[in-house]
Amino acid sequence: MDVQAWWAERLPRVERELDAVLPAAAEPPQTLHAAMRHLVFPGGKRLRPAFAMAAAEAVGAPARAALPAAVGVELVHAYSLIHDDLPCMDDDDERRGRPTVHVAFGEAVAVLAGDALQALAFQTVAAARPAESAARVVHALAAAAGSRALVGGQVDDLAFDPENRDTAHIESVHARKSGALIAVSVSGGARLAGADDALCERLHAFGLDVGVAFQIQDDVLDEGEDDACSLVRAIGREGAAARAEELLSRALARLEDLGSGAEPLRELARYAVRREK
Repeated sequence: MDVQAWWAERLPRVERELDAVLPAAAEPPQTLHAAMRHLVFPGGKRLRPAFAMAAAEAVGAPARAALPAAVGVELVHAYSLIHDDLPCMDDDDERRGRPTVHVAFGEAVAVLAGDALQALAFQTVAAARPAESAARVVHALAAAAGSRALVGGQVDDLAFDPENRDTAHIESVHARKSGALIAVSVSGGARLAGADDALCERLHAFGLDVGVAFQIQDDVLDEGEDDACSLVRAIGREGAAARAEELLSRALARLEDLGSGAEPLRELARYAVRREK
């Protein structure tokens, strides 16, 4: 299947929903709301929302069932990028071809914009129905964004010794910093679409494998130059690429008993791990 065409059909719904839940740039406090929108629009690949919507289809529901999870995870992702770019962290001046939020709006507003995006993410998911499923996704998203996952992964990434060749530790950072949000995208989308606990757990494991492989592929594409915490640095480009393929194969095996409705989810995983840019 053409996964790019599949996503092109569904992406406008995500864009409309993001625009609807975010305060208008003209709404006071205008600087804060403009800063919140600065990174969200125009967005990147919207890979996490794509995984959420593909997971809904994989369990037999329409893609729109996963929309609150898709938007919520994307807002958490945006908040994390704003904070990652700050001078006290990665100190980046540009993202997606534009000035980073702290460059465009100042460091204090950037911190607060990230805070506000994170709060909005949980507000968005909590409003989903059925309420019990929404509560479960809120819990999972909070765990994925917390000290044992995203934030903790960032702490260990910042402190990483470039001479460290411990592949298990490197993959642990990837699992927390990158994998956790992709995993909750998949399991959260499936949960809102009516999947049971056992299937959600399996899809979460699928997403975690894909998320780690996705980050490894980032390292392969830039040959490990942008991040000290890199499998390319530890075991070389060929070794890292082979590990990404191994994780992809393990992830796809978790979907073997799902039917053709899961094909977009499979193809997204292949794209995420085998992309060339």
